[in-house]
Amino acid sequence: MIQELKDNYGHLFEKELINEIAQVGTFKEVPAGYTMMAIGDYIRGVPLLISGAIKVMREDKEGDELLLYYLESGETCSMTMNCCMGHTKSEIKAVAEQDTKLIMVPVQKMEEWTAKYKSWRDFVFQSYHNRLNEVLHILDSVAFEKMDQRLVNYLKEKVRINDSNTIQNTHQEIAYDLHSSRVVISRLLKKLEQMGAIELHRNHIKIIDLE
Repeated sequence: MIQELKDNYGHLFEKELINEIAQVGTFKEVPAGYTMMAIGDYIRGVPLLISGAIKVMREDKEGDELLLYYLESGETCSMTMNCCMGHTKSEIKAVAEQDTKLIMVPVQKMEEWTAKYKSWRDFVFQSYHNRLNEVLHILDSVAFEKMDQRLVNYLKEKVRINDSNTIQNTHQEIAYDLHSSRVVISRLLKKLEQMGAIELHRNHIKIIDLE
């Protein structure tokens, strides 16, 4: 665990903090598609990602979802931190986008490390800043962009996160992430295929050129 922490967080944290994380943290491996956190769950720890990716979503009262952002290696979820510090239930849903390795840090350490380590404080504040910008980007996208452009941006981000031009999600799953309907998403995907931007297959989508 120490080496993986050094590889991903050594440029951010002091040696002493790295050692403390290794002592109190719990290493976990979760498969792609695994729901790590549901809305309403009590949060017992904060994730520090070693590898893989996690997608973070909101749900409305009907259970429809909206993708907020992805967490990648070297990052944590500031919204999870916020719930930890306030001892409140989760307001997000987190699902592993890929097979993911992470270290869970006990909630009791959050305030202690904030006072003890400048690097931890900087890390927390930067995480809040990054996540806020991503949420604002989503709000702008929903408010000002048409669904066809949102879909293109979504597909580009999928390619980047998974480092692959093959996307395994179904049309329904994409519709959930974009808070749209399967019919709308299928129509827009077909339009992209006719433009030569993608190829639609039975179980996957191949990205050709989304520029």
